[in-house]
Amino acid sequence: MEEPKASALILLAEAFRYPAPGRLEALESAFQGLPPGRERELVRAFLERIGRLSLGAWEELHTRTLDLNPPAAPYFGFQTWGESYQRGQFLSRLNGELMRAGIDADGELADHLIPVFRYLAGAAAPLPELLEVLEPALSRMSAALRKADAENPYLSLLDAAQSLARQLKKEPV
Repeated sequence: MEEPKASALILLAEAFRYPAPGRLEALESAFQGLPPGRERELVRAFLERIGRLSLGAWEELHTRTLDLNPPAAPYFGFQTWGESYQRGQFLSRLNGELMRAGIDADGELADHLIPVFRYLAGAAAPLPELLEVLEPALSRMSAALRKADAENPYLSLLDAAQSLARQLKKEPV
């Protein structure tokens, strides 16, 4: 994968992690390495909005957006198949891919945003079914969050991820 896309995916994975002291500064530092373009502007919008919040307010925003009864579950398989046998098959294949790639899921299921973005950043030939569901699932997440909270800073990250997903699907494998 192209280095700029890999860097953007790694940055997105980090941006979706639970806030912690020093996380904003680390994200801002990683942001400096992004090339000009749509993804950079969307990440900049997220960082500017998050930068205005206290750590506690950011933690609360993260929790209500991505953790406790989120408006849009941050799981690609769930967004695609719900709680079904197909999602179970997808999770099984994706788990194997993450293990082979040495990706730590940080206690999340394999189809969560964070391990998926880490996996995509380093995968030479990503799992084809992941590439198929990526953009539609991100679109559903974004639509649900936009409906619940149209001013949520995480919408910028989901939009950046959608832009990258479109590019990844076009790349020859």
